Amino acid sequence: MKASEISINKGPYQLRELIWFGKTQVLACLFGGLMLAGLLLTKFWVPDVDLSRSDILFLYALLLQVALVVFRLEHKDELIVIFAFHILATVMEWFKTSPAIGSWHYPDEGVIFRIYQVPMFAGFLYSAVGSYIARAWRLFDFRFRNYPPVWMTVAVAFLAYANFFTHHFIWDIRWVLIVASLIMFGRCELSFRTGAKYRKMPLAVGLMLVALAIWVAENVGTFARGWVYPTQSDGWHLVSFQKFWAWYLLMILSFVLVSLVQFRRQKSQGYSAGSPSDSFSRKSSSSIFLGVR
Repeated sequence: MKASEISINKGPYQLRELIWFGKTQVLACLFGGLMLAGLLLTKFWVPDVDLSRSDILFLYALLLQVALVVFRLEHKDELIVIFAFHILATVMEWFKTSPAIGSWHYPDEGVIFRIYQVPMFAGFLYSAVGSYIARAWRLFDFRFRNYPPVWMTVAVAFLAYANFFTHHFIWDIRWVLIVASLIMFGRCELSFRTGAKYRKMPLAVGLMLVALAIWVAENVGTFARGWVYPTQSDGWHLVSFQKFWAWYLLMILSFVLVSLVQFRRQKSQGYSAGSPSDSFSRKSSSSIFLGVR
């Protein structure tokens, strides 16, 4: 469904705008919301089949992903970059849950669909983040002013990913990367459609809001015992808010990967001078607007 197909025609404009925004957010986070629903449902009820809960969640996630493609809720080029994020995240999961590191673990036993100690449904939790960004970008028709150079965003995203591994052995540079990202995106303004109008906000604020939503979702996931942190072995409690910053850095990685696809698609459309594509190519760097058609 396209943003233009979401029509609210009755009531005060502010209310119609709010309803449009809410409906569009639901469509954007469809994959993530259904994954959370699956985690919660299987906490209290598991089908009577000869499969572990994690295996059921994997098959459920796979079915959801196929449905998104079949019903054209995700584009094929977006699926490629979401899959790339899936692979990167699964590698990180394998490292973080290894006996030598033990940052968290998955409590299910007898899991068939797994890579070493990581159940294969875990990668889809990260895919849900990439899916949300890609769908929100299209549905809200994201546009940017003063977007930083692409090479700079890729460099910060790469270092953020690498730091998830290296900080166990050498200096942790997460705060350097967080500050660098805030400086990098500090002047960038995000415009997004809310019905007939466009609203604006700093891109960094938008990334933080999504990271906060993911932190809340992680609390739901650990409550459902989809995975468990060492401090939760004796009972559930809120995940430390320090994890918010880890999700913020992962958000940057996911956002940058999706942006490469979206910007390339825009550039391939071959707009004339003064268009979004020419702005992206830095011919008009003072006013950069990148829209998704």
